[in-house]
Amino acid sequence: MDHKNEAEIIARVLNGDRQAYALLIEEYKIPIYNLAYRMTRNIQDAEDLAQETFLRSFNQLFRYDAKRSFYTWLYTISLNIIRNHLKKSSSHRHYDSHEFEKTSSTVDYGVKQVALQESGDSNECYKEREEKLENCLQKLPPELCELLILRFYQGLSFEVISEITGLSLSAIKMRVYRGLEKLRKYMGENVTSDR
Repeated sequence: MDHKNEAEIIARVLNGDRQAYALLIEEYKIPIYNLAYRMTRNIQDAEDLAQETFLRSFNQLFRYDAKRSFYTWLYTISLNIIRNHLKKSSSHRHYDSHEFEKTSSTVDYGVKQVALQESGDSNECYKEREEKLENCLQKLPPELCELLILRFYQGLSFEVISEITGLSLSAIKMRVYRGLEKLRKYMGENVTSDR
């Protein structure tokens, strides 16, 4: 959705057409859910956090700066909600690959730009490597984990990540590089980026 359409919808919502907000939810529900899922690795938490993101953004819509992209504003809200959830969570639920497979046919989890599969890998080998990557990703410090998820699972540019997080481009690039190096160490094999 382009900025002009977003602005028109937001103006309608602010003028009392609450139903118009459903258009924004429909546009962004999958990326917001994907972000929450990748950060929490739990389907129920991801659904709850995505819902909280849309409720909070609706209630705070009067604070939205029309000069910004709605998408990045929404991501900022979502990332803060997820961070708070992770801080409050005393123990992270272990990732269940069967839970992931149950929903993978109905939910698009995003394009992975981290190279996992070599040309000769079987589907089973690919799944094992994907699960290993998921587990290693969760071993990273949260600030590195979230940047790698934003960059490689969400497919966001460094510039958009900078707008969402408030970090400089050089800081983001350095942290993404550091995160990839740690992943390489944890995986014991090469994980590549498209820098």
